[in-house]
Amino acid sequence: MRDNRRRNRNIGTVKQGHGQNNRMRIPYSGLLDYTERLTEYKKITHVINGHEFIFVVEKTRANCYHACSVADVAFMLAHIPAEDYGDLRYIVFRQPKRKEEILSSVWGRLRYSYEFEGICKPAVVLEALSFPGQLRWKKSLTIEDRNELERLKKDGHVFVADKKGYTSSLTPETVRATQLYRTLLHELGHYVQYRQIVTALLPEFAEMSEEARENYFWDSVPSEEREKFAHAYADRLRETLLAQEVIPFQWKA
Repeated sequence: MRDNRRRNRNIGTVKQGHGQNNRMRIPYSGLLDYTERLTEYKKITHVINGHEFIFVVEKTRANCYHACSVADVAFMLAHIPAEDYGDLRYIVFRQPKRKEEILSSVWGRLRYSYEFEGICKPAVVLEALSFPGQLRWKKSLTIEDRNELERLKKDGHVFVADKKGYTSSLTPETVRATQLYRTLLHELGHYVQYRQIVTALLPEFAEMSEEARENYFWDSVPSEEREKFAHAYADRLRETLLAQEVIPFQWKA
């Protein structure tokens, strides 16, 4: 005989719908991507190797900082082959929202088409981070996770192991090393591959819209292949700059 006093085990769970209306989501707003919804910012134009870049620096909130300066990135770009710039126009120093830090935390990203003040051009976006902060990795790692952990160690991050995983305290110096000497080069590597496949090698794509080109690239090139290319590009360029004693260098104001 059924005991009506017995609690339905689905009460308060997702199966019954609990939490469906308040799940953590990055809010959608009109036609703009969330990375394009900037608040207070300043913009600086630099001509580097004959190519015009627009640096966009969003104001940070308390305890958040941009680990790299505009001059830092401009110096790096000056030592990157100009033929790799393509149509890259924007370098965006962005302040992520708190919800974005939880759901989509990254060092930086490439946007093949980034709308800024009504004009769409490719952009590299570098994110501000909170200090003090921590990196936390689980104990069970995939091969790619292990490779990334080793890259972070090369950047200067010091990890302490415990029973559950690995923890590293973020410092402005280690974050700067990661974003400046690796993330910037990695994202540029993504753009170089995109141009090689979509723009340079396939002239028929000249008639396609930018959105159609990007969709083709994402559909035809597996994510593993994209990451492999970008890592190889960044590693190769980083080794060249190290050999030339261009990097590391002190903060440039």
